[in-house]
Order: sequence, then C-alpha cells, then structure tokens
Amino acid sequence: MSTRDATKDTDIRIALHAKRLRRVKAQADTLVIDELGLAHAKTRVDVAVINGCIHGYEIKSAKDNLSRLATQIDIYRQTLQKLTIVAAPKHIVGIMGLAPEWCGVIAADQGPRGGIKFQVLRNAAANPEIDPVMMAHLLWRNEVIELLDQAGYPAKELRRPRKQLYETLCEAMTLREITASIRAFMIQRRTWRDRRAHA
Repeated sequence: MSTRDATKDTDIRIALHAKRLRRVKAQADTLVIDELGLAHAKTRVDVAVINGCIHGYEIKSAKDNLSRLATQIDIYRQTLQKLTIVAAPKHIVGIMGLAPEWCGVIAADQGPRGGIKFQVLRNAAANPEIDPVMMAHLLWRNEVIELLDQAGYPAKELRRPRKQLYETLCEAMTLREITASIRAFMIQRRTWRDRRAHA
C-alpha cells in the first residue's frame, strides 16, 4: 500500500484544523466544532465552522468509502449553508459525480514524510437548496422558545410542537439572524461535548 492510500480520518482532520482552519479559528466571532450533529442527529458532519454562515467539512480518507455520501449530502444540502468535502485522491472522481456544483472539493494527499497536502479543486459556494427550518434544528427547543419569546410571541404560541416552533422561527427571523443565534447559543452551552474544539 502506498502512502497516499494510507490516510486516516484523524490525519486529515488534524491537518485541516492546523492548516486550512487555523486563520478562521483565530477570529473571535467564529466557532469550530468537530462532529456536529445535524437534523437531530440523523447524521454528523466532521467539522463545522460557524460564523456568518454554517460551513461543513466532510472528510473521506483513503480508508473510507463513499457508500454513505449520497445520503449524507441529502441532509447537508438541507442544513448547511456551505459544504466542502475533503478527500483522499482515490475518491475525487466519485465525489465529483455525487456532489452538487456548489459543494467545494479539496484533495488531501499524504506526502512521503506523512504530512497531508491540500489541493483545492473547487471552492464552496452558497448552497441554493438550504431549508431554513432544517438548519434551525441546530437550536434546542428551549432556545427556539427563548428567541420567539424575545420576538414577542405569546405564551400559548410557545407551547406548540417542536416542528411548528422551528417554522415560526423561520418566519420571524432571517437566515442570517438564525445563524447568528445558533453560534451564540452554542457558545453558551456549558455542556457542549466538543467545547475544547472551539479554541
């Protein structure tokens, strides 16, 4: 097996944080979270960058396969404002055939000394297919209620089923406002399991 066939998820993830995301992680208004659950934990995206938008990075190492990618993309297109797939060279052709045109693609190749080199093949663009209600599912029920209460909705409206609360929130707030609220609430969550990844 050649070195380029030996990449592991952890190799690419560490290099992604250290090389590609180092600058954005230094910004005060940016949150970087590993293994962010989407659509109430139907799937997870490997790394999420949350600032002015929610940008997910999905990693496909040489040890992975693409059997789940189509299903993952179906959820990502509903919940992420941007998406970049970071993959070993062996997967690039398959990814290009599966990923929508707005999805970014980065090749992650392992050099002879073990270091990961990134090559941007396509930059991520704004996702035109996003479902604001599905993206709002990143907020917990009590957080949605707090936002709707601040917006002046009566108490009886706040007792509605969760799905209706998300729909109401998307009527009351813009996508940018919802994104800012998601970032703010995630910072506040003392029990957030990936807290250390925020630094």
